[in-house]
Formats: sequence, structure tokens, C-alpha cells
Amino acid sequence: MEDQIFQLQYAIDTFYFLVCGALAGLVAITAEPLTPTPLLATLFGGMGGVLVVFSIVTLDKLKIDDPVGAISVHGVVGLLGLLLVPVTNDASSFSGQIIGAVTIFAWVFVASFIAWFVLNRVMGIRVSEEEEYDGVDLSECGMEAYPEFTSATS
Repeated sequence: MEDQIFQLQYAIDTFYFLVCGALAGLVAITAEPLTPTPLLATLFGGMGGVLVVFSIVTLDKLKIDDPVGAISVHGVVGLLGLLLVPVTNDASSFSGQIIGAVTIFAWVFVASFIAWFVLNRVMGIRVSEEEEYDGVDLSECGMEAYPEFTSATS
């Protein structure tokens, strides 16, 4: 049984990395799709696809919660895409791209902090300890999302 669970988890992880890699490839080239040649655009996309796997694994090891890989795909590979723009576009500079990236990060961080702060004050953003222990799927949907993974003693 453990072997089957391992094989299923491996297949899920492989598919997850495949999808994230494809999305990352698109994100990497989206910052400036007009100036690179098709071959160079493919190379940039491939770089993004490889980078996203390392980013996802690193964030997991750092215990940063990114269940769908959005930070890795859009944040890390998006930054790579921004930094690759000056490689093929003479009208841009690395310093301009870095200033733009820092500006975007600052804006998103401040706007998100304000939004989450207000949501926390108005309605709360955490479930109770009991709901957290039992699982939110049970408290909000009335059923276990993964009954095959529950223990027989509970």
C-alpha cells in the first residue's frame, strides 16, 4: 500500500512540476515577447521551466506555503523574465528592470498587507483551532476531502 501511495505521489508531483514548468515558460517570455527570436524565446521559456522546479523545492524546504506554485511561477520566474528583457531589447536596462521589479513588489506588498489587515479586523482570516485540527473540509463542506488518508482510530 505504501508503495502505491509513493507511486501516486510521484505521479502527482511529476504532473504538478510539468504544469508549473509550462506556465513558467510562458511567464518567462511574457515580459518582452516581441524582440527575442523564436529560438531565444524558447530558450528563455526553458530556463523558466527549470528555474520554477528549483524554486518550488526551495520554498518547500524553507516551509513557505505556496500550494499552487504561484510565488515560484509568477514571482521568481516573472523576475527572471524581467531581467531577461535587456538581453534582447536595447531600449531597456537592467537597472530599469530592477527598479520596476522593486516597485511592483513594494506596491503588491503594501496593498496586500492593507487588504489582509482590514479583512482580519472585519471578519477574521483564521479558522478556530478545532476546525484547523479537524480539517476545514469537514467544517465547511461537511465531509472529509481525503478519507483514504484518515486514521482508523479516529
